[in-house]
Amino acid sequence: MTTPWSRRAFLRATGSSALALGITASPQAHAADAYDALRATWRTLILGDGFSPGAEPFTSKLAGLGSSASALLSTMAPASGSLWPDAVYADPDPDTDQESFGYSARMNDSYTRLRTMAEAYSQPGTGLTGDTALATAIATGLDHLHGDVYNENRATYGNWYNWQIGAPQALLDSCVLLYEHLSSAQLDNYLKAVDHFVPDSAVSVYSGTSTGANRVDLCRVLALRGVLGRSSAKLSLAANALSPVFPYVTSGDGLYADGSFVQHTYVPYTASYGSVVLGGLGMLFALLAGSAWAVTDPARQIVFDAVENAWAPFLYNGLALDGVAGRAISRGISAAGGLQQDDHLRGHAIMASIVLLGQGADSAENARWRGLVKGWMRRDYYSPPMGDSFLSISSLARLKEVEGDGTVAEIAEPVGHRLFPHMARATHRRPTWAAAISMADKRITYYETGNGENLHGWHTGSGMLYWWGDTYANGQYSDAFWPTVDPYRLPGTTASRKVLADAAGGDWGASRPDVNWVGGATDGQRAAIGQYLKGLGGTLLAKKSWFCLDDAIVCLGAGISCKDGTAVESTVDNRNLGPTGNAALTVDGTVQPLVYPWSATLPGASWVHLAGHGGYVFPGRATVQARREERTGRWSDINKGGSTTPVSRRYLTLWADHGTNPSGAGYAYVLMPGASADRTAARAADTGWLSVLANTDSQQGVQVPSLGFTGVAFWFGGTVGALDASAPCAVMISERSDGTAVICVSDPMRMQTSLTLTWRRAVASVTSRPATVTGATTGSSLALTFGDLSGTGGATQKITVRLG
Repeated sequence: MTTPWSRRAFLRATGSSALALGITASPQAHAADAYDALRATWRTLILGDGFSPGAEPFTSKLAGLGSSASALLSTMAPASGSLWPDAVYADPDPDTDQESFGYSARMNDSYTRLRTMAEAYSQPGTGLTGDTALATAIATGLDHLHGDVYNENRATYGNWYNWQIGAPQALLDSCVLLYEHLSSAQLDNYLKAVDHFVPDSAVSVYSGTSTGANRVDLCRVLALRGVLGRSSAKLSLAANALSPVFPYVTSGDGLYADGSFVQHTYVPYTASYGSVVLGGLGMLFALLAGSAWAVTDPARQIVFDAVENAWAPFLYNGLALDGVAGRAISRGISAAGGLQQDDHLRGHAIMASIVLLGQGADSAENARWRGLVKGWMRRDYYSPPMGDSFLSISSLARLKEVEGDGTVAEIAEPVGHRLFPHMARATHRRPTWAAAISMADKRITYYETGNGENLHGWHTGSGMLYWWGDTYANGQYSDAFWPTVDPYRLPGTTASRKVLADAAGGDWGASRPDVNWVGGATDGQRAAIGQYLKGLGGTLLAKKSWFCLDDAIVCLGAGISCKDGTAVESTVDNRNLGPTGNAALTVDGTVQPLVYPWSATLPGASWVHLAGHGGYVFPGRATVQARREERTGRWSDINKGGSTTPVSRRYLTLWADHGTNPSGAGYAYVLMPGASADRTAARAADTGWLSVLANTDSQQGVQVPSLGFTGVAFWFGGTVGALDASAPCAVMISERSDGTAVICVSDPMRMQTSLTLTWRRAVASVTSRPATVTGATTGSSLALTFGDLSGTGGATQKITVRLG
């Protein structure tokens, strides 16, 4: 039976000083050179600088780090197959893949624990700063793991990531922090192991597990291996192997020109793997800057451009939108009971990475990014970044420096619309709220599960409509939403109630619907978006459209059919009211009972208002189902590494019940985030504000005369209002008060080799048009002829005209 080692026990076992372990002043003691400078730079990058250990939040953060390291030190018990009794990594049956994943993860975790101890040794104010016994323990641990599991003679098992990225990164960081206490033999042993598991061939081809975020992580390993091993060849390899990450891609992993970021071939991942890319590149650019191995590829400017093109659109008042976080949404409370991630914590990490990346950008870019970061920080009332216990001390230091820089003026959230065709996502921002839509097509998965994570994400790509207020509802998806929400009633989605097994159909994003028409058209302020939906694991079919406007989003559904033998529902909204919260629900002027549980069928509803959230208008009236309920779940329900402690939240859900095995069902509603009850009622009473031009399986379209807006999803060619289309397309028109109009057209299917669009409206002239428009006839009507649109990637084609 093993016994936890105390610091005193370590000294007794190894001699009265660290010398007994061969921990002497490094034999690499020679005149400082480029490698020493790089090592010093990396030490600063991972520890941070410019902060006061005696000031908050650093005092508490450092004390917590010391407490964690002390607990690890007291429980560390080297034994065959483990370094800590609760982290056995010896795999008794390497042929069992799922179990092997767990064992390799615990090997990785063992190195991460040693890195935590090394940081506590190196940081000031931890209570263990410079503690000799702690340094001895870390060296003992590194030697134990090397001899027992991570060496050049061992084969991998479980998840490749743990061997090529997770463990070596933590190992090399620990070596940097404990460099002066490691002998040449120890360092050589560790580097041989790294060379074995991460050979140069790991970055020889840009494919498989060596793309996007993974490639950046691998380059980080190679770079640190080069620094510690004083190898110019390794450093050159690391710097050069980053180049394939920079260029825009048109399929698979990486950044797209439209701002999309995809990892695992089919998964939108801006806020998870994308964050790794951003942070990793920032670290490597900063490490190598000014050295012989500086990253000088001109294409790195694409990454700088992506800060505002790809990442900023998915940050809102400090949070990073869940719709581009993949399976990371299930990483809430861990089995050990600690908070791991939520949308705010992911956002804070991205913000800190932007600050670091800015050090390598030009001065104008850097200044603007710092303004963006300061704005996000100051507006994050729900989870202030300076109180973020998840952020590293170095990241906190970067954000604190921006916060205290009086020369930086905060920049407000932008107002406008962004469409990301390559990852089937859209964001819509207004002055007091923001929304996002998540869809799926033959290029983008329904959802991703893997490593036992995100087990109930089945319908997150079925048209989920997220929204947040500027000073309210920013904890909507942060506050234990994912383990407690009904996964069959995600807001905005249309789904069958057919029971799905954990992780059904989402293994590493493999399952994708066989549909082409997903996307839309936008002028940068408003949009017409559509999704041809084929339900996961069933027979559900539906056409869904969203028309994103100035103070509302018009939502249409048509052709909803299913033969699953279960009910089919379209969820208008599902608001998280917190553990004890309540909110008055008003239906056509009548306040409903404020009791739990409560449910009601609301026939002929014209409008509904939820206090503190917003309003919902039902054109032509509708039968709406409403329910108040308290739901209890566990993070372990959706993530095998999650806490098993029950957690409860209250919900107010509104949905349309299409019945069992519906055929040709539909819905129509208007979402008004932040609207008061009076404004909601007034919108419902103004029957001329909205005209639903079509809501069928062939076309869906609306017109809002007061905005000069017309939007149509032509699922097939045909006529809607004053528009005729010869083939499937998305169309959005904005008529302006200055006598001009912008016609926005796209080919979401990416299949049209020709298209004719006729607008029966007097047009005097065409003032601008893209090269895809091969002909334009004006007069009493406008006829636009498009050439081949199949290669446009679903991007919007904008035409500006002067009205007749």
